[in-house]
Amino acid sequence: MAGAGAPAVPQAGRPAPNFDVIVVGAGIMGSCTAHAAASRGARVLLLERFDLLHPLGSSHGDSRIIRDAYAQPRYLRMVRLARCLWAAAEAEAGYRVLTPTPHLSMGPRSSASLAAAIANIGAEEVDVDDLHRRWGGAFALTVPGPVDAWVTALSDHGGVLSATKAVAMFQSLAVAKGAVVRDNTEVVGIDRAPEPDGGGVVVRAAGGEAFRGARCVVTVGAWAAKLLGSWGVDLPIRPLHTLHLYWRVKPGQEQTVSASAGFPTFSSYGDPPVYGAPSLELPGLIKISCDGGPPCDPDARDWLAGDAEVTHRVARWIQEAMPDHVDAAGGPVVRQSCICSMTPDADFVMDFLGGGRDVVVGAGFSGHGFKMGPAVGKILAEMAIDGGSETAAEAGLDLGFFRIGRFDGNPMGNAK
Repeated sequence: MAGAGAPAVPQAGRPAPNFDVIVVGAGIMGSCTAHAAASRGARVLLLERFDLLHPLGSSHGDSRIIRDAYAQPRYLRMVRLARCLWAAAEAEAGYRVLTPTPHLSMGPRSSASLAAAIANIGAEEVDVDDLHRRWGGAFALTVPGPVDAWVTALSDHGGVLSATKAVAMFQSLAVAKGAVVRDNTEVVGIDRAPEPDGGGVVVRAAGGEAFRGARCVVTVGAWAAKLLGSWGVDLPIRPLHTLHLYWRVKPGQEQTVSASAGFPTFSSYGDPPVYGAPSLELPGLIKISCDGGPPCDPDARDWLAGDAEVTHRVARWIQEAMPDHVDAAGGPVVRQSCICSMTPDADFVMDFLGGGRDVVVGAGFSGHGFKMGPAVGKILAEMAIDGGSETAAEAGLDLGFFRIGRFDGNPMGNAK
């Protein structure tokens, strides 16, 4: 690139690329990247394989949780950066996609990750008896062993993101800044253009079209390993079929567990690892789900895979933790399928490909990336435009944690 936000300038006699940045994949990460690049004045093309706002990947649905309770300081820094960028995007759009709530973390005191998360954010510990009294006694936890073996802590920095609405917001903001958006355009290959032809990249689509760009950012979620296989890059990303479950609130308790009443988002670090959000998007229902799910091929999914096991685990937790407020006996009322693209260490991949700095990949967001979307998008856009990220440096983020090379000779990456 010719400088911050400037269009690419070809050498004499060489054709200019059609775009400065081509973003492949229009989920939350790609849409945020397109917006961030277009905000810099770059000529941006955003390509999506399916319809815009489709329900086949990882960015659709009614809600995602945002929380700052992270054991790893790098994610605490990233989510705090993201919250500022969410607010800025909402101000730019003129409407809200984030509903703030408290966030409740709970689990065995022996959990090192829970203890670190509580310490990192300085959350207020709430004893179990006090927890039983809060929110109309919604949490009636059956604590295993001595009461002091269980810890609960409350933070002011939770919230619920309207997922599909948020993706649409970033796409519309990108278009308003001049980005071109194309859906139903499956990318089948990304090649470096030869120097005599002006360099840059050529993005090839299934229908035979080819798009020229100075830089390319790949954010295709569960399809990343398939698309980038031709680069000889073995991304250790395992797609999992997951479920977002909504359960019926028991009669008379609808207001108690609502976002308007201050009911929190929550994470339980016990067995099973459960997370939930207040009743908000579907009146009379509350979202309570469980991490994990069976491996899947995103192009050949069994839409019922893992349903019985996951719903049983969550129902058991509800019966033990919220029996007077949530009806688990009838099963979930709504099931929304999703894909989590897991790395072995649950850390993201944000890196350059193939020894150059013209192709950037953002992948493997491991079921906890949506809340970070604006921060990830800004970092990826800066990597593409500048060859590095000033935003990451200012936030104290070491991008070395997110390099693909961390798996060389070490299949567990940062988890070692």
